[in-house]
Amino acid sequence: MSLVVPEFIQPLLAHPVAVFGGGVSGRAVCNLIEKIGGTAVIFDQGGKAETLSEFRGSAATAHQLVIYSPGFPPTHPWISEARSVGSVCLAELDFASLFWRGALISITGTNGKTTLTEFLTHALRSVGRDAYSTGNIGFSFSQLVVDRAGGAPDSIAVCEVSSFQAETLRHFRADAALWTNFAEDHLERHGTMESYFHAKWRLFERSVGGYVFAGSSVQSHAVKLGQTLPAEAQVETEGQPGDVLLRGTVFAHYPQQENFILAAAWWRSQGLLETDLYAAAQSFRLGAHRLARVAVKDGVTWWNDSKATNFHAVEAAVAGFGTPVILIAGGKSKGGDVAAFVRRLVPQVKHAFLIGETRNVMATFAGVNGMPHTVCVDLAEAARRASEMAVAGDNILLSPGFASFDQFKNYEDRGLQFIALVNKYSVAFVN
Repeated sequence: MSLVVPEFIQPLLAHPVAVFGGGVSGRAVCNLIEKIGGTAVIFDQGGKAETLSEFRGSAATAHQLVIYSPGFPPTHPWISEARSVGSVCLAELDFASLFWRGALISITGTNGKTTLTEFLTHALRSVGRDAYSTGNIGFSFSQLVVDRAGGAPDSIAVCEVSSFQAETLRHFRADAALWTNFAEDHLERHGTMESYFHAKWRLFERSVGGYVFAGSSVQSHAVKLGQTLPAEAQVETEGQPGDVLLRGTVFAHYPQQENFILAAAWWRSQGLLETDLYAAAQSFRLGAHRLARVAVKDGVTWWNDSKATNFHAVEAAVAGFGTPVILIAGGKSKGGDVAAFVRRLVPQVKHAFLIGETRNVMATFAGVNGMPHTVCVDLAEAARRASEMAVAGDNILLSPGFASFDQFKNYEDRGLQFIALVNKYSVAFVN
């Protein structure tokens, strides 16, 4: 089945389409543009193969349509240049949504959005629905549109949406929006918590006439910032009693319990059977690098939580242990109050091994607050030193709290290297 091209897009395809970013979403956009009969030119400052690295002058005027990846902020010089010459500029997610014929559920949050996206897709498929995880989860919406030819009317795209993707949405419309939680993150991009909140709030604005659901922390920040949520959107996700039906599942305890509560709120709104959702919870498994036990050696348990790239995720992780942990943390800064973050961790950390660009600033605040710590050159040194210190009963937790791009390709690379170190130094890990 061919894709239906919106009328306002058709004349713009007479010229090559400029695609900003040569990564996963950029390449997927090129596939979509080719699918609808256009040609694409990729511009990427990273020097990737088959891309151009300058967008100005004649290069800018040669394009009437520009599609940009999430890594390009609205103030990027290339986007400003494109707008100055009259080009239509759309975010990748916005562009892809123009061609999707099925239902669309959007998922956002500071933490938990990937798990909620994966779980809701899993649950829908378990009851025979044609559902797909897409978006910020690592499988771009553009590629889903290409692979499924725009989807059937009864198809469901469960789309993880980051604040980077949400902040400039114009055409994207969701049948439902679920917002797990809100905490300090991405201030290097948004500047303030208010700007970060309003970037995500656009998802609710793009769900006019649909269902919206917001967790407890989202509600409290909405009140502070003068935003109004309808009563039916307010889902209490924090401080809830345990659910006996979730025993033995990944959702038995906070913070994962929060994801199930939100999923259940949407599930009920659709008239679906809760027994089916609980059954799906029993068979669901977390993705890699999300507070996963790697190994137990001589009574010492090693945990990989490499996906914890912000303060809130680390604090939720350490809170789940009954005793203070040996923590490996640090990485590339995303902004935020590091001093307050370290201060909150003190009661729950036996010793911190600090890595990455933020290791020295974290060490400064660890010293001020009396947190035992060691500054390490890299993850290998941190793992080795942690193994030498640990005794039976200790938990060694990689939960960085920062981005991975200072020393690793991504959080997956960081997690895989950590797992390799646990295995490689198994002899050294004997205490």
